[in-house]
Amino acid sequence: MKIKRIIAGILVAATCGLAMAGCQSNTTGGKLIMATEPGFAPYEYMSGNDVVGIDVDIANEVAKELGMELEIQTMDFDGALLAVQQGKVDFAAAGISVTPERQEAMDFSIEYAKSKQVIVVLKGANRVKSADDLGGDTKIAVQMSTVADTYVTDDLKKEPSRYTKYVQAAEDLKSDKVDCIVMDELPAKEMVKGNDNLEILDGEVFTDKYAFAFKKGNTELEDKVNKVLQKLIDNGKVDEFTLNHTK
Repeated sequence: MKIKRIIAGILVAATCGLAMAGCQSNTTGGKLIMATEPGFAPYEYMSGNDVVGIDVDIANEVAKELGMELEIQTMDFDGALLAVQQGKVDFAAAGISVTPERQEAMDFSIEYAKSKQVIVVLKGANRVKSADDLGGDTKIAVQMSTVADTYVTDDLKKEPSRYTKYVQAAEDLKSDKVDCIVMDELPAKEMVKGNDNLEILDGEVFTDKYAFAFKKGNTELEDKVNKVLQKLIDNGKVDEFTLNHTK
């Protein structure tokens, strides 16, 4: 059980052409194509026309170490996962949690970030005060295909209100269409920073870890990315990137 998205977004650099060979891993040069959903600050978000964030900084370092050029394709979260499975991109980085279900469909890098799922509510509403209040008639918002979606559906046995982007869930929370949002802690902090009438409840729903996703069997690229990821973890670069985007 763990989070975090059909292609409808901006293409940063050129799109992957029809020839699948252009999207298969070539770890000796060329382009390294990454799928992401840039509505998940601080991991990936838009700054003007550019996609930036913790995952983007990590991916840029990976591409540089491999002697490749990073190309970013933006899409919905579930679209990014599908693009990986179909071999349309080399990997996906979008605050992706490793779950047993996902491991059946994709391969994953080593985990490079820890997070926790929290509850965002409207200030003063008092309908949800802790994770104990998520049952019953509580209307819970989640991002589609994330581990929060899985948690509410499978563990709480409830049908959540699903959104492709958190900004949509925030608007419905502010207009009382839902009672709360279950989501990752760092993106939740970014959300409340931009919405004074929202707040994060104390405590956590469950903990989470992130990794990059690869097409099944793409072990050559996965192994090379893992070596760079481990280096970035060991030398403190991942912590540095996190600090840069959460100041």
